[in-house]
Amino acid sequence: MRIGLLTSDLTTRHGWGTYSLNLIDALRRADVAVDVVAARNNTHHDDTVLNVLPAIAPTESLLLPKLALTMPRVRAALQSCDIIHTTIEPYAPLAAWIGGRRSVFITGHGSYVRLSEIRRWPYNVIYRRAFARAHVVCVSHYTARVMQQTVPGVSTSVINNGIDATKFANISRRGSPSKIIITVGGVKSRKGTLELVEAMAQVRQTVPDVQCVIIGDAPQSRPYVQHVKARIAELGLEDCVHLPGKISDDALLDWYRRADLFVLPSMNQGWQFEGYGLVHREASAAGLPVIGTRDCGVEDAIDDGVTGLLVSQERIAQELPQAILKILRDDGLARQMGAAGRAKAQAHTWDDVARQMIALYRAVLGR
Repeated sequence: MRIGLLTSDLTTRHGWGTYSLNLIDALRRADVAVDVVAARNNTHHDDTVLNVLPAIAPTESLLLPKLALTMPRVRAALQSCDIIHTTIEPYAPLAAWIGGRRSVFITGHGSYVRLSEIRRWPYNVIYRRAFARAHVVCVSHYTARVMQQTVPGVSTSVINNGIDATKFANISRRGSPSKIIITVGGVKSRKGTLELVEAMAQVRQTVPDVQCVIIGDAPQSRPYVQHVKARIAELGLEDCVHLPGKISDDALLDWYRRADLFVLPSMNQGWQFEGYGLVHREASAAGLPVIGTRDCGVEDAIDDGVTGLLVSQERIAQELPQAILKILRDDGLARQMGAAGRAKAQAHTWDDVARQMIALYRAVLGR
């Protein structure tokens, strides 16, 4: 079995690139031949990668014409492959065009499974046909439901994202005099940063020395970041809520060691939603109880009441502070959830993802 894989730039700087890198490496470790065609802006050094595809701007009006221009080279490069698999949704039409009679797979990560809804004619029709012609491997059950609603009858399967278990294998808890909450993902409305800040104002009334560290990009030029900082000041939380910005991997691991709880309340916004709660799963791998929201892909990353808690997006103002306090006030529950989360997360590696993907390939091929 030989896989022809279409992807963007292979990098750990964003979700698409991280997914593709890990899947390619895991498939190759399982002795599956993978021929890769990537975007022209790919800088990942690998002689097996052909960098010819247009850089990704999913709603760019010229993306599909640019993809069409690459067809001859891509078709020639992948002519010996049994399966064509695009690991990002915007390349779906190209996968369908060069697929011929071969099986075509598309990884459905999240919001962009709605490309046939958000793009205008004729692009919406082209994307709808591309998805309908393929088997869509969704990273969460929520993404699969959205895919089915967008293109009724499309063939879907669910394979959750994996984690690098070795990264968290040696993390040991390092206690702190104060309760520490962390979140990872930057200061963004879709990450529920403001909702978390509002919750902290209530939590602090019961746990006065609680600390909340919001890790990730927080450029001062963004109005949302300015709004969050202003709200922190208005609520008198300057000594409670901290925005260190981007930090190194080693520094992040240190925060995992020190933290008592991980919270990221993802919020759906229009057609955009959280496709999967990878950061929640990674926090679980580090042994932390986790809190996230329902009605998005985070539902697959948290076993409600077992590895953490899920709260309603519609009732987040009431439920988020209650969930945080429930865990912070019960050390036994926190330890139990952290242990359960670590066991589940560390069993779901990228090698496990590759095994599921290979089984799916074979099932669709009829082998």
